[in-house]
Parts: sequence; structure tokens; C-alpha cells
Amino acid sequence: MTSIMEFFTALGKYDFLQSALITAIMVGIMSGLIGSFIILRGMSLMGDAISHAVLPGVAVAYMLGINVMIGASVFGIIAALLIGFVAANSKIKTDTSIGVVFSAFYALGFILISMAESATNLHHILFGNILAVSDSDIVTTAVVLGIVILFVVLFYKELLITSFDNTFAKTYGLNTTMIHYALMLVLTLVTVSALQTVGIILVVAMLITPAATAFLWTDRLETMLITSASVGVFSAITGLYFSFTFNWASGPAIVLVAAVLFAISFVFSPKQAFFSFSKKQREKETAAATHTAEEAVR
Repeated sequence: MTSIMEFFTALGKYDFLQSALITAIMVGIMSGLIGSFIILRGMSLMGDAISHAVLPGVAVAYMLGINVMIGASVFGIIAALLIGFVAANSKIKTDTSIGVVFSAFYALGFILISMAESATNLHHILFGNILAVSDSDIVTTAVVLGIVILFVVLFYKELLITSFDNTFAKTYGLNTTMIHYALMLVLTLVTVSALQTVGIILVVAMLITPAATAFLWTDRLETMLITSASVGVFSAITGLYFSFTFNWASGPAIVLVAAVLFAISFVFSPKQAFFSFSKKQREKETAAATHTAEEAVR
């Protein structure tokens, strides 16, 4: 087994490992930040849908010889808009429209991929290949991270209010539809930038698991954002270490570490049934969350 010192020695020696670590850390931060709003809004399935819906965009970009980020982003945005359109103009519920749209996009993506790429390349798209990130990939990921941080900072109050009480947000005069689609756009960018790290199949795990872990430990949004990003970073670094040490696939290793942290939190978090609060305490928690949103308005 490779020692931690040997791992850091290898980091100083191999450029590809340095690039992988930097990219993984950035993906961990942005996934933790956006994932927090996704789970607070009960939109985990939407994150899953967009992560799968970008697959045909990857194939089209490859066939046209353009940047994968462009193709994947376009299809991710189209999927988000189409899901909203179907849900708003039919009697079916949102989760049903999500299932229909993302499964159709995913199937289309597989067909296009089979026409455009080899099985090996398909494996990298599905599960990521962080050790092969290029300088342009690092730059792209850094730009997306900057967009995510800027988005959260500029629209923190709006995101907080709409995440906790959408009805109150409408009463207050916020354009909840615009905020929703802005979040979907940023979610798409995060999803696409994480493709190289953990792949399409596992990217939803990086969006949800760190945020879910943080949610188990705190009722304050700002604390949740910091904790979620920290869990994402720790998972990225530790997962890359295990990948280097045991020759595991890097994407699954990173996700597995995040899952272990969630399992530990599930057992030991004071918000879980293992350390159950009284019904009165749970009601106080709900009231506190609503009060937080109202305070943000004032």
C-alpha cells in the first residue's frame, strides 16, 4: 500500500497527477455548492436527468469536432427547458416528465455514441478519466467554478428564499421561474465540467452525496454550503489517493469516499433517528428553517 508521503511525492513528480488533483478539488467544491440547493429544493431527480441528458451532446460534439462542453451544455439546457415545458403544459407531474425526457435523451446518446466512438471512449465518458485531463480542461473547470461561486454570492438571498419557501418567494415578488432556470443552467455547467472527473453515471453522486452529508449536520444554509464543499474536496483528494494506491478507477473511488462519509453521518448525525429528537424539537427545526428564509428578506 502506498503511504501518504509516497502519494505526495508522486504529486510533486507527475504533472498528470497534479492536474487530476486540482481538477478534482474544483469539481468537489462546485458540486458541493450547487448540490446543496438541489437537495433543498427536492430536485435530486433533475440533477440525475441533466447528467444523463448531456450524453447526446457529447456525441454530437465529437462528431462535429467541437468542444464537448459546448455540445453537452446545449443538450443539458434543452433537456431542462423541455422538462419544464412538458410539466407546465400537460397533466403529468414533474417527476414523470423528468423520467420521460432524460430516458429519451440517454437512449439517443447511447445510439449516437455507438455511431461515433469506441467502447473504450464510451467507458471514459460514463465513468470519467481524471488522469487524462488537459490544461484546457483545467481552465474550463476553473471558469465554471468561478461562475458557480459568483452565482451563489450574487443570488444567495434569492436562492435561500426560493429553496425554503417557493410560495413565499412568489408573494415577495421574486421571479421564481427565472431563478429556477438560472440554477438549471449552472447545474448543467457543473455537470459537464465534472464529466472528465467522475463521468456521466457518477456525476449525480457528487452533486447529491456531499450536500446530503452536510444537510445531516446543520440547519443553516451557509454552514451547509461550506460543509458540503469541504466534503466534496475531501472525497476528491482521498478518492484520488485510493485510486493511485490501489489502481482503482478514479471516479468511482471519489464517489465511494463520499458515500462512506454519508454513511458515517447517517449513523452519528444528531438529526438522524439514531439520536432521535422529540417531535417538538423537530417542529422547532422546521420553524427555524422558515425563519431563516424570512430573515433573509428583511
